[in-house]
Amino acid sequence: MKKRKFGFAMASLLAVGTLLGACGTKDEGKDNAENKEDTFSVAMVTDEGGVDDRSFNQSTWEGIEQFGKDNGLTKGNGGYDYLQSESEADYVQNLNSLIQRDFDLIFGVGFKLHNAVVEVAEQRPNAQIAIIDEVVPDLPNVASIMFNANEASYLAGVAAALETKTGKVGFIGGMEGAIVGGFEAGFAAGVKAANPDVQVFVQYVDSFTDAEKGRSIAALMYDQGADIIFHAAGGSGNGLFTEAKERKQKDPNANVWVIGVDRDQYDDGQVNADTNVVLTSVLKQVGVAAQEVAKLAQDGKFPGGELITYGLADKGVDLADDRGAMSEETKAQVEDFKQQIIDGTIEVPTAPTR
Repeated sequence: MKKRKFGFAMASLLAVGTLLGACGTKDEGKDNAENKEDTFSVAMVTDEGGVDDRSFNQSTWEGIEQFGKDNGLTKGNGGYDYLQSESEADYVQNLNSLIQRDFDLIFGVGFKLHNAVVEVAEQRPNAQIAIIDEVVPDLPNVASIMFNANEASYLAGVAAALETKTGKVGFIGGMEGAIVGGFEAGFAAGVKAANPDVQVFVQYVDSFTDAEKGRSIAALMYDQGADIIFHAAGGSGNGLFTEAKERKQKDPNANVWVIGVDRDQYDDGQVNADTNVVLTSVLKQVGVAAQEVAKLAQDGKFPGGELITYGLADKGVDLADDRGAMSEETKAQVEDFKQQIIDGTIEVPTAPTR
């Protein structure tokens, strides 16, 4: 599988906030101004977390929505849309349904769609499919989009180690595997680099949709003395926010903090007009990546058979620092560690060592 980096393109998209360029066409050489019905359509299939999971699916959908709006499209056939999966059994059916509805590009969101994407792509070689957070090698009609989330998680670990008052922090994962393992590995390494005396609690929910179990794990960690908890648990992480906010409501002086994931989750941590429990968030610019790949496909440059990886160097991952509670001193040290990662001085682990 070919590997491609889109540093300049990603940085440009983040800088201007919108995609530039005219709408593409299905038939090369046609003038879109004279063929208004011949537009480029995009859709996505979610995993069980749903399109409003406040995390990965939602970020992808926001990117697709923005692509649609930038290109004068409307939601539905011939424009942009999504299908929500209630279970893994829906993946193949949903992918096929969107292909039958003649969408030009279809995103499968999350590693759990791997087998379904392979099956559908092999059966429908003319379909253009992009899978996010998973690699599908050797299929010319599938583009694989990955993120070095371990790098941004390392920065989250640095921030947690510098901000903790108890010397104990936590990590809650959704399901064990290479993707979430990268979050854990980066976070633990960042904590150790900033303060090796800080203890890191680690526990997995074994689900991306069990908010109640996520909450119970968070409650236990807070009870054990952790004052900052980072989650990479999808919808299960909503339980962490619930627990932290309830503790803050009961005791405004409670020392409880959350580090969000995938998107800036500051709004999810709002307790009241004056109080928020979000320290920062690990950002994966999934929506911008979706826009970029859609633009490539629209221009007849669909990166089928290629692996596209986004990291700190090309602003595909980062740490939110504009609304959270990190001190200016911590932000400065985070920036120093970030530059060392970009320069190659620090090599961030990709898998846990526990």
